[in-house]
Amino acid sequence: MQDVEIGVIGGSGLYEMTGLQIREQIDVETPFGQPSSRLALGELDGRSVVFLARHGLGHIIPPSEINYRANIYALKQLGVRRVISVSACGSLREDYAPGDIVVPDQVYDNTRKREASFFGRGMVAHVSVADPFCPQLSSLIAESIAAEEGTVHRGGASVTIEGPRFSTRAESNTYRAWGMSIVGMTTSTEAFLAREAELCYMVIAHVTDYDVWRTSEEPVNVDMVMGTVDANTALAQRAIRRAVAQMPEERQCECGFALRNALTTSPDHIPEDVRERLSLLVDRYLS
Repeated sequence: MQDVEIGVIGGSGLYEMTGLQIREQIDVETPFGQPSSRLALGELDGRSVVFLARHGLGHIIPPSEINYRANIYALKQLGVRRVISVSACGSLREDYAPGDIVVPDQVYDNTRKREASFFGRGMVAHVSVADPFCPQLSSLIAESIAAEEGTVHRGGASVTIEGPRFSTRAESNTYRAWGMSIVGMTTSTEAFLAREAELCYMVIAHVTDYDVWRTSEEPVNVDMVMGTVDANTALAQRAIRRAVAQMPEERQCECGFALRNALTTSPDHIPEDVRERLSLLVDRYLS
């Protein structure tokens, strides 16, 4: 397989990466099926980068039907160690305004239908996600957004809802009462899988609206979301490019050792087919 340093997952409105000199576009097969789209491999200012459209080209896959496991596993197969995710979100706070960008440090999973782990029957792992985002990568990206004159908020909790519908007012106000800062439909699933794959992961969350809790505002709709995302896409791409240029070669975090104390099943009880399917993730700890 290829050896790519950095993966970028584009969400609503970001279906290609400006400045990425594409060498090739490849179809990747994983033990969990195919990812959302072909992967675009190339260079961004001399650094190897792969781009993946989360919802597929043309935005054809709703949040609950994304094959998150295949997406993350495909990046791992290519040698990716750091993942920068771009996603739209609704604000649950007065001070996080539409047009701003949030780099959250916490996530709350309020989904019910998704496969959010590589592990299951045959091999058990209890990975720690107390701090679900890589602090070093998050800090680097936040600094890059600020350097590009974007309004960036560092920290806050992102609640991931099932979608594809938007929240009711009761739900939106409940998330606010829980202390959530933003609401989206994809982040927690990616973050948990990235941690199991021992990848650094962070999210650039574009605030597109005030969800529906703010009664003085028009309720969120697709036109509102896409209008703000389109305006912020250029900023996100400039920030990513700046961050990639400044990114150190070696990781200075613990993300790369997330499974070190997480695997629970005795090696001699792991079925051969399960071990083979997860070999990319676990061989370093079982051999």
